[in-house]
Amino acid sequence: MIKSGLVSVTFRKLSPEEIIDLVAQAGMDGIEWGGDIHVPHGDTKRAAEVRKMTADAGLTVAAYGSYYKVGHEEDSVPFEDVVATAVELGAPTIRVWAGSKGSGDADDEYRGLVVQDSQRIAALAGKAGMTVSYEFHPGTLTDTSESAVKLLEEVAHENIRTCWQPPSELEVDHCVESLKAVARWLTNVHAYYCDKASGESLPLAEGQDAWKRYLAVIAAMDGEHYVMLEFVKDNWPEVFGQDAATLKGWL
Repeated sequence: MIKSGLVSVTFRKLSPEEIIDLVAQAGMDGIEWGGDIHVPHGDTKRAAEVRKMTADAGLTVAAYGSYYKVGHEEDSVPFEDVVATAVELGAPTIRVWAGSKGSGDADDEYRGLVVQDSQRIAALAGKAGMTVSYEFHPGTLTDTSESAVKLLEEVAHENIRTCWQPPSELEVDHCVESLKAVARWLTNVHAYYCDKASGESLPLAEGQDAWKRYLAVIAAMDGEHYVMLEFVKDNWPEVFGQDAATLKGWL
C-alpha cells in the first residue's frame, strides 16, 4: 500500500501548525517531521504536542527525520535523545544519515565504523518498537544502490531499513533498477522532480513518466510505504498543493 505525505523540512520557515494545515487541506496521509527545526532532537514536550496536533488533523506521523550521522556519535546528538523524541512523536521509523563520506571515499575501516554504529542504534530503536531508515543520499554510504545494499547486508539487523529517492544523475531505467535493488529494506520514498543540469526544482507533473514507473514498482511491494513530497518549485506552498494533487492523482 502506498500512502502520500510531506517531508516537513520542505518548508523550514513554516510552523508545524501551518504544515499540518497544508497537508490536511491537500488530502494527504502523513508527515515526516524534521529534527532540525520542527521537532528538535531531545525536545520531547514539543514532540508530544506535534504528535497530538498531527493526529487531531486526521494525519499520521510517517517518520522522524533526524540528522544523526551514523558512525559519528561524537559529532551528533546522542541517539538516545533521538529515540526518546521519536517515541513521544509516535514515529514508526527514524531517518538517519549513513555516515558522512560517499562510498567512493570510504575505506573498509570507515565502513566498519558505520556498520558497528548502525547495529548499536538499531538495537536502541528496536527496544522502543521502531526501525531506523537510512537517507538515500549523495555523500553517504547510501549514495548508490550497490553501496546501500552492501551496507544493509553488512549490518544485517532486522531494524535497519532504507529510504529511497531517485538519484538525479541516473536515467530513469537505472533509477528503476536502483529502487528494485533496495526493495526488501524499503520504508519510505522522497518524491520530487528537478532539472538535471541545474538541480532546480520543477513541478512534479513534469516527471510523470518517471514517477509512474517508480510508483508501479513500489505498488508491487509488500507492506506500507509513504511517498512524501520533498522540495517544491520556489519553495511555495501553492506549488506544494499542485504537486500534492499530482501525486494523489497518480496514486
